[in-house]
Amino acid sequence: MTATSTEVVLSARGIQKSFGKHHVLRGIDLDVHRGEVVCLIGASGSGKTSLLRCLNLLLEPDQGEIVIEGAPLLRRFGTERLKLSNAQVSAARVKTGMVFQNFNLFPHRTALQNIIEAPLVVKKVPRAEAESQARKLLSRMGLTDACDKYPSQLSGGQQQRVAIGRALAMQPTIMLFDEPTSALDPELIGEVLAAIRQLAADGMTMVIVTHEIGLAYELADRVIFMDQGFIAASGDPRELLLSVANARLAAFVGRFTEQARLLSPLVAPAATPRTLSPSKG
Repeated sequence: MTATSTEVVLSARGIQKSFGKHHVLRGIDLDVHRGEVVCLIGASGSGKTSLLRCLNLLLEPDQGEIVIEGAPLLRRFGTERLKLSNAQVSAARVKTGMVFQNFNLFPHRTALQNIIEAPLVVKKVPRAEAESQARKLLSRMGLTDACDKYPSQLSGGQQQRVAIGRALAMQPTIMLFDEPTSALDPELIGEVLAAIRQLAADGMTMVIVTHEIGLAYELADRVIFMDQGFIAASGDPRELLLSVANARLAAFVGRFTEQARLLSPLVAPAATPRTLSPSKG
């Protein structure tokens, strides 16, 4: 399941973040390659969501450097501060699409209106073009009949798929998912996971914070286990998630992998790895 692309599209170095005396990120280094799916796992409070939010400055790191497709987004080392204009920050940030736990849709706008908002306002895309693209994205998400429906008229799974479509409308380089199924009823999780699987099959670069260990095992090219603000383990999911070499990781995933072996074909040595196309960059 190793990505064949060697092109780094997102690089983070020395990322540190504290809230008061609580040091949530303690010098994180991370490279994400084009077409790669990286899953961040770990206990609550391990720093995985904070790291994800730092990658597009929804949460501003205290120290470190972030570069997206060669464009610097942040550089803070000691007294060194990279001064970027708002336009430069926006240009780099727009390369990331963010999907939140709780959808964050505009309740007073239809599914179609939610998707076209950012292309119209940020990219100044003509309305007809934005609407055409939004309809294609809703169809891609299996929501052809949801164009004129408001979030309150949609299930949680449908709302999350609209949110994925909204992020894709900006044609991002990389998609960031923050526990995309955690707010869903169990019967609705499958439809969102199916949408994410399709993005992976299409070669979308993704960083996913998830508690769905089966998803990480099935789709990830790399799993990163975070513990107390550090990257405690990182590697191929078929090796990492079934290993007992790291006691804290084994204790964390043991609850899930044993159940997954019994209930799902996802965690099985015979599973077929996902292959990625070489980078054209």
